[in-house]
Amino acid sequence: MSDPIVVINPNSTEAVTKSMSDALDGLRVPGGPEIECLTNPDGPPGVESQADADLAAVQVREIVARRANSASAFVIACYSDPGIHAAREATDKPVFGIAESGMLRAMSIREKFGVIAILDRSIPRHMRYIRALGFESRLAGERALGLGVVELSDEDRAYARLVETGRDLRDKDGAQAVVLGCAGMARYRQALEEELSIPVIDPTQAAVSNALTNTLIKSS
Repeated sequence: MSDPIVVINPNSTEAVTKSMSDALDGLRVPGGPEIECLTNPDGPPGVESQADADLAAVQVREIVARRANSASAFVIACYSDPGIHAAREATDKPVFGIAESGMLRAMSIREKFGVIAILDRSIPRHMRYIRALGFESRLAGERALGLGVVELSDEDRAYARLVETGRDLRDKDGAQAVVLGCAGMARYRQALEEELSIPVIDPTQAAVSNALTNTLIKSS
């Protein structure tokens, strides 16, 4: 049996970890590696600013370094991919970021994608990363819910805002697929996809799928 795929929630909100873990149940296959989701207990309640991302980056790197010999791969489950480059220096195991993986998944199935962010102030941070990855030409737009990470647990309010924001990305910006810009949105993916009638990508599922494929290929 291979070591687990370790999925790190860089914030300290256990509800986010549970939501993303539940969304990964379909990837927990018989004979496959364990998918272990853990919370960063010292992190901010949500990664909602550059300062939050910078703090979480150091903590993520430390978690990866501690688990370097007891994981087959790592997934950083925050849409800023905080600490991804430092984490890759800390281990010889693959490290996947959910933003990078989610956008790559979107671009593999549609020409233009949109991103749903949590807050307006998240968008400049995401845009810096999108430009650094070279994905800007494929981005239709990014729009914010106006809800913080903790507020995503208010299901009626969060889902209504997701539908409204997703429709704006589709109808006003021309997005042909939507990437959820926070791991805490995972529980809404399927219903939102049915509502919008375009692909809606949970980036944590995309990143863990990449990690799972890598692990299974290595063990075959």
